[in-house]
Amino acid sequence: MQKLFETPVEVLIRKESHTDEQYGCHPNKRDIQTLLNYGIVNINKPSGPSSHQVSAYLQEILHLQKSGHSGTLDPGVTGVLPIALGRATRIVQTLLPAGKEYVALMHLHHEVELERLRKTLDSFTGQITQLPPIKSAVKRQERKRNVYYIDVLEIDGQDVLYSVGCQAGTYIRKLCHDMGVRLGVGAHMAELIRTKAGPFDESSMVTLDDLRDAYHYYKEEGKEKFLRQCVFPVEERIPHMAKVWIFDTTVEPICHGTDLMVPGISKMHGEIRKGQNVAIMTLKDELVALGTAQLDGREMLAEKGLAVRTEKVFMEPGTYPRLKKESQTPQ
Repeated sequence: MQKLFETPVEVLIRKESHTDEQYGCHPNKRDIQTLLNYGIVNINKPSGPSSHQVSAYLQEILHLQKSGHSGTLDPGVTGVLPIALGRATRIVQTLLPAGKEYVALMHLHHEVELERLRKTLDSFTGQITQLPPIKSAVKRQERKRNVYYIDVLEIDGQDVLYSVGCQAGTYIRKLCHDMGVRLGVGAHMAELIRTKAGPFDESSMVTLDDLRDAYHYYKEEGKEKFLRQCVFPVEERIPHMAKVWIFDTTVEPICHGTDLMVPGISKMHGEIRKGQNVAIMTLKDELVALGTAQLDGREMLAEKGLAVRTEKVFMEPGTYPRLKKESQTPQ
C-alpha cells in the first residue's frame, strides 16, 4: 500500500545550466552556527510537556531566541515533533498542512467479532466527517478530513493497535470514539504516537537529552559530528514540496521579492499545478523563497510568462550576484 510522501516525482529540464561554486553554499556544507540558526530538529516528544514547552526546552539547550514547532501534539501524545530553528521558523507554516501518520491503541468497551471490526475500520478510510472535540484549537463544527489508510497491526482482546495516515487536522481521539459508536460498543484512545509528520518520521527523531549531549560535545570539545546528526538543513526536510530550480543569475532578483518569470527557470517538477505552493531553489538545492505557481509544471517549459508569484523570501540578498548573461535571462 502506498504510504505518505512515497510517490516518485518527475523533474523536467527546461534549460541545462551549472552553478558557480563561489556563490551560495550547498545545504550540507553550511557551518554549524548557520545551521543552528537555519535548521530543523525532529524531536521525539516525551509524554507530559506540551509541544510549546518542548520547543522552549530546545531553545534553552541550543541558546536560541526563536524556534517553532510544526503541528501541536497533546501533552500525553509522544513521537515526531519537527521544530524549526531561528530564521527557519518561517518554514513551519508550510509543514503544518502536510499529512500525518500515527500509531494508535484503541480500547473497545466490549469485544467485537474480528471480521466486523476490520470492516468497520476500513469504512473510515477516504473522506470522513469529524466534529472536533470540545477541547480543541479550532472552531467546533463538522468538517471533512481525508483518511488515506488504516492498517491493523495487532488485536489483543479489546485492545486494537493500528496505524493511520491522514490529512492534517484529523483528530485520532475522535476517530477512535467514532469507530466505537459505529461498532455499537463504545471505544476510546488509550495511547497515541505520531510516527510521521510530512517528510519527518521516526528514523530521524532525537530526544531532548540527545540534543543536550550533542550541544555539550560541540561547545566543550569542538566536536560538530553529533550536533549535525541532530540538526538538519531546512532544504533536506521539504521533499514533499513542489519545486522549481532557478539559474544563479535569477537568485538575486528573487531575494528582493521579484516574481519568478519562466526564462529564469532551469528545471521544475512536472506535477506542479497552478495555484499550488512551490519552493524556489538554487541549483545547489538552497531554498530561496516560497511562492504560488501561476502555471502548471509543463507550461513552465515555455519561453515566457509568469511562473511563480514570490511570497516569502528566505535567502539573504547578496548571496548571489546580479549578473546578466544572454543565455540566462532572469526576467
